Amino acid sequence: MKKLVMIAVLTLCAMSMTAQEGFRAGINLAIPVGDAGEVSGFSIGVDALYHWAVTEEVTAGFAAGLTNAFGKNIDTGVGSIEVSDVQFLPIAASGRYIASDQFRAGLDLGYAIGVSEGNDGGFYYRPVVGYLVTESIEVNLSYTGISLDGGTWSTIGAGVLIAL
Repeated sequence: MKKLVMIAVLTLCAMSMTAQEGFRAGINLAIPVGDAGEVSGFSIGVDALYHWAVTEEVTAGFAAGLTNAFGKNIDTGVGSIEVSDVQFLPIAASGRYIASDQFRAGLDLGYAIGVSEGNDGGFYYRPVVGYLVTESIEVNLSYTGISLDGGTWSTIGAGVLIAL
């Protein structure tokens, strides 16, 4: 009975919270492009954001996450090379413009810490466009760029965020 009451309370809290501000968490899938596409086939990540309302149309806050890009097996003609997975931990300032009741557009700027071996990380930028399916569920499309020494790690992704 206690579990049922707790679930009901959490559901009511989630329903009463607007997706404009507060804590949101989610998951994203992405396809590496450019240099990243040569060594990785796809990536999966988790996102967490906390935003405050600055005005009725603008929110700002912080974003963090963890992304794992799965390495490819590359055929060299003589044999194959298995590329290791690449992980990043992005930490960023985050802002969103509320274009309408359903549409959001924004940008995350910060630093992506390289978690995997030999990955130093770099400057992180992620423009995002989102659509509210319900008041607490957002689907979004994004481009992620991480400026590394000698190149850029880039992905195009889609994700879901849930207001908690």
